[in-house]
Amino acid sequence: MNSKYGSIFLIPSTLGDTSPEQVLPAYNIQLLQRLDVFVVEELRTARRFLRKCGYTKDFDSTTFHILNEHTPEHDIHSFLEQAKLGMDTGLLSEAGCPAVADPGSMVVKLAQELGIRIVPLSGPSSIIMALMASGFNGQNFTFHGYLPVKEPDRIKRIREIERDSLKTGQTHIFIEAPYRNKHMIDSLLSSCGNETMLCIASNISLSDESVITAPVGRWKKMNPDPGKKPTVFLLSR
Repeated sequence: MNSKYGSIFLIPSTLGDTSPEQVLPAYNIQLLQRLDVFVVEELRTARRFLRKCGYTKDFDSTTFHILNEHTPEHDIHSFLEQAKLGMDTGLLSEAGCPAVADPGSMVVKLAQELGIRIVPLSGPSSIIMALMASGFNGQNFTFHGYLPVKEPDRIKRIREIERDSLKTGQTHIFIEAPYRNKHMIDSLLSSCGNETMLCIASNISLSDESVITAPVGRWKKMNPDPGKKPTVFLLSR
């Protein structure tokens, strides 16, 4: 680690329209005020989040590097130039924790290779919070990210996950684009056994948060549909 470099602070953001003070430590909010460089996924969302946290600096004098799935990998090197000059940088996700199911991991990987100090901060993670509230095995779990989009491939993967869960007792966690939530639920209910346990966790940390665990057979009678709410799915035995 090079002591002349600045640090990269991994700053969790809110998971929706929640007051930052409700879900973020005061230290995070105070730290934001002294940063002049940020790596963000979407400029408008980042600016709105910073203002909600009380950030008062002029955005015209603040540096924002845009990092998303379309950012060329070679551009990421330039995002760290100010850190190499001794300036601290804040890495923000669109929602939740940076670098977890998030393109920010590319910045962290490069910063590690360059010997830049990485400082992960506490904050909301829908993945971990869903696991906490599910009642499932928290000692042994796997996060799969997104499952295949095409239905036959998605169902095949769900059945593989279910078999492993029934065999090992491991918790399996995955997510879906909100507009495809119903497709995911339909695939889960059509392909899993009635006794397999399913947790559907929607709008974590928001006022209408819902985390419900039940056997698939019971879910079939409930006809669940979280709509387009951000949702985490968990399977276990």
